[in-house]
Amino acid sequence: MKQPSVSTDQTISPQQLRRKIRSGEHSGNTSGFCNGYVQCNLVILPRDSAADFLQFCHSNPKPCPLIATSEPGVFSLPTLGRDIDIRTDIPSYKVFEHGQVVSEVNDISALWRDDLVVFLLGCSFSFEEALIADGLEVRNISEAVNVPMYKTNIDCTPAGPFAGEMVVSMRPFVPEDALRAAEICKRFPSVHGEPIHYANPKHIGIDDISRPDFGEAVTIKEAELPLFWACGVTPQVALEAAKLPFCITHSPGCMLVTDLKNSDLAVAID
Repeated sequence: MKQPSVSTDQTISPQQLRRKIRSGEHSGNTSGFCNGYVQCNLVILPRDSAADFLQFCHSNPKPCPLIATSEPGVFSLPTLGRDIDIRTDIPSYKVFEHGQVVSEVNDISALWRDDLVVFLLGCSFSFEEALIADGLEVRNISEAVNVPMYKTNIDCTPAGPFAGEMVVSMRPFVPEDALRAAEICKRFPSVHGEPIHYANPKHIGIDDISRPDFGEAVTIKEAELPLFWACGVTPQVALEAAKLPFCITHSPGCMLVTDLKNSDLAVAID
């Protein structure tokens, strides 16, 4: 049984972290690990649903920014990193049957099938590095917790059986820092891009900011307000609505850490 990690390590390489995950030495969140490298959200589903899910991603690029997909039955991803095995290299997986989570496991090798297609989506953990480099505090990292995530009243564009409301992640900032954060994140459309909402959470259907639906609450200091980004947990809501007989995702906060550099995803802003 994998034991949870209790501290982050920004100097460890992605390959080293994946080996630790695979061997059972690390089972915690991946935020704050492997400074400089892209982390990805995961969706795995049967081939007969893959085209509809691909359309869902294309129709909802803010919460579902597509980084890579696999051919059916392929569990290695050489374009994202040497020796990646998607069955073992994520700290925790959620297994769904007919829209319900039936288990959370550390290894899906025994569940693997030849018809399964892998989707890797951009993750907000990638832009956190850029915020920190600009001198901004990222509260979930400074408090060593999983980022708080919330269900909203913002409808996604449906595709086939996939529909639902957007999930957002939150980091608090004073107004001038929130503006800086938004400008920085514009450069990273492949990892959710700029925030979608600032200040009053009730405007997007969040009644209690102290009780996230996923992750853990963080301190919001005096004069700070919550800043919200589209979140890669959104597909999990869509999968619940689709009620597929079988599919797999990452557990919130437990990502695939790739060999891609965050700087490779940055785009120039005029």
